[in-house]
Amino acid sequence: MIITKKAIPRRTVLRGIGASLALPLLDGMVPALTAMQNTPARAVKRLGIVYHPNGIVPAGWLPKGTGTDFTFGPTMAALEPYRNQMLILSNLDNVEADAKGDGPGDHARAGGSYLTGVHVRKSETNVEAAMSMDQIAATAFEKDTQLGSLQLTLDANTMVGSCDGGYSCAYSNTLSWRNPTLPLMAENDPRVVFERLFGASDSTDAKVRTARLRQDRSLLDSITERISTLQRELGAGDKRKVDNYLESVRDVERRIQKAEEQSSREMPHVEKPGGVPATFEEHAALMYDLQLLAYQSDLTRVITFMYGREITGRTYPALGINESHHSISHHGEDPEKLAKLAVIQAHHVSLFANYLAKLKATPDGDGSLLDHSMILFGSGISNSDRHTHVELHPVVVGGGAGTLKGGRHIAHKTGTPLANLHLTLLNKMGVQLDKLGDSNGQMNELSGV
Repeated sequence: MIITKKAIPRRTVLRGIGASLALPLLDGMVPALTAMQNTPARAVKRLGIVYHPNGIVPAGWLPKGTGTDFTFGPTMAALEPYRNQMLILSNLDNVEADAKGDGPGDHARAGGSYLTGVHVRKSETNVEAAMSMDQIAATAFEKDTQLGSLQLTLDANTMVGSCDGGYSCAYSNTLSWRNPTLPLMAENDPRVVFERLFGASDSTDAKVRTARLRQDRSLLDSITERISTLQRELGAGDKRKVDNYLESVRDVERRIQKAEEQSSREMPHVEKPGGVPATFEEHAALMYDLQLLAYQSDLTRVITFMYGREITGRTYPALGINESHHSISHHGEDPEKLAKLAVIQAHHVSLFANYLAKLKATPDGDGSLLDHSMILFGSGISNSDRHTHVELHPVVVGGGAGTLKGGRHIAHKTGTPLANLHLTLLNKMGVQLDKLGDSNGQMNELSGV
């Protein structure tokens, strides 16, 4: 790295017509004074929550062996390349999602309690949970980023009223709670997410959109001159980083536009255009790439992403599975249903592994985005057939900027609260708390202590 006394501001943003583009961390953004003191720039930590609904099949999910001597189960095999930056955590409990006299509604409670660690209020209208761990982190970092957090999903967020046993759909539609009575709805439209990140026309009126497209074919076209000016100031390494980043932005924008062109439904006159791809796989890949761009440009450091809400009725024709995911999850130990459920879960894991590959390949300061991230992948239900919330088996991937020691399967003592993990991750993010939900301690072992 060649350092001069001149440094590009870390929050450099290139602006065009109705659009803005925040740049990733470049060598030239290292403060000159810091560089002259031979002190490395402090890594920015990111927190990601990836949630898969309707529980797991433990036989395929759990590894054989503990500590460093473990073998991945078939469901998790796609994560083998990341084992050295991965912690598998078994036997964690979220008893606050149990009925506690409230009767049916385990799916809703699983979602509502997952990041809050509290027993949610049973109501279709007067919801109550607690501030979720992602929003605690978002509050701590929102002064440093354009967006405090992103809440993303692959299911439509249009479900209202009661979704499970008298519980509001809010508990199923999101994991994020800004305060005990304010759920933050997750977004499934890539176009909406793209425009939140980079800005663009905020109308789906055909005349408005056509006029904008004639004037400005893409976000990058609107700032071409500014990009060219910037490139003349960069070293060779930074030019490559910017070129790769811009190509990623253009690719995501192109895929969103293609999804809109291929949509057979007529676009209603609403405040945002629809841009949901036709297949689950395309949709997931696009939403993962948007997360990558958000982290890379430091537009946010906190993201929750749901493959779907609890009780999702999604089918998987690409896998040859035409039954509802939820109905299959109530397998009754039927071997055929168990096999199909394992296939769905392995598919989710493989898409997650593709995302991890991109995080690992994306430079960030003195490492990669994966080196500086903590990505929690898990579910609020263990045995889906019995709706159990104990013996959960989440995984955490990423280096946490040196705060996590991977390559291990840690089997915790029975009764260890899931909230202990959330509390620990927050503290490793630099957000110091003594308690979260029903937590009763921290997991120092995540750092190898």
